[in-house]
Amino acid sequence: MATVHDVARDAGVSISTVSRSFDPRSKISPATRARVLATAERLGYRPHPVARGLRTGRTHAVGLLVPDLGNPFFAAITKAVQARARAEGYEVFVADSDEDADVEPELIRALATRTDGLLVASPRADAATLREALDGVTAVLLNRELPPATTDIVPGIPAVTLDDADGVAQVLGHLSSLGHRTAGIAAGPTASWSSVRRVEGLHAAAERWGVRLMELGEFRPHFAGGTQAADHALAGGVTAVVVFNDLMALGVLDRLRQRGVDVPGEMSVVGYDDVPLATLVTPALTTVRVPLDRLGRRAVDLLLARLSGTAATSAQLPVELVIRGSAGPAPARKSPA
Repeated sequence: MATVHDVARDAGVSISTVSRSFDPRSKISPATRARVLATAERLGYRPHPVARGLRTGRTHAVGLLVPDLGNPFFAAITKAVQARARAEGYEVFVADSDEDADVEPELIRALATRTDGLLVASPRADAATLREALDGVTAVLLNRELPPATTDIVPGIPAVTLDDADGVAQVLGHLSSLGHRTAGIAAGPTASWSSVRRVEGLHAAAERWGVRLMELGEFRPHFAGGTQAADHALAGGVTAVVVFNDLMALGVLDRLRQRGVDVPGEMSVVGYDDVPLATLVTPALTTVRVPLDRLGRRAVDLLLARLSGTAATSAQLPVELVIRGSAGPAPARKSPA
């Protein structure tokens, strides 16, 4: 591997000139800079990010804040962010808030001191707290939008979101085509922006598809939350349950099995995210597929655009329903005796 000494010798300049050639703010003749950079390219030399950061005031690192790395949804986003950032010469520092909105501002401040910019995925903090925490920070939001405020503390934070309204509309359309007329909603926590959006989307689509909705409650976005939701669904007498995410949906399936309820013969279950585990259960989970890799990569591109001074525009990514075995025809109504 070529070193700074090799480049200096081949280009006929000093080591300090080589270093300054990689700093666009340094006062060096265009001809010398071009010669050094061409030599570095030919030899395969790349300046060390830390050393480069000391010269430019940049760390060449980005931060990623997620609510739960144990959730396959956020694990997949993290892998996509790391792959894309490293391909662009950036390291990634990851912090996990453990679904605790109160610690998010502290984690944002800690990451901001060590990085050039932040990616904040599905933050649970309220809008006012989030604006204050991101004041002065170059950031991009994932799976969350920050509505405008009267006093724009953080104006124009770009976001990469999902078309949740279309996703849940696809779910209700499918259930309606299978004859379901009542469906339960197993929502995530109220602090989850995407959960609120999905519930709103379900209600917006309900009349169109002729499905009566019953809100079963708000549950922790984990397996155990789904276990609780299943009991509520059975008590509510619905024929299908639409679940906030796949982790919860897996809990629903397990609890229904424990209680001797046939899926989908007696009750249909639909999740959201299409995590790898969705295909490893019986019956395989009908769910809404989210482009997690694209979500992470697009967010990195927006953040790097902001860091370079380029305008970054928010993006909404499409989702699609994946039909598997956990959703089937509504059970036939029994005729009165």
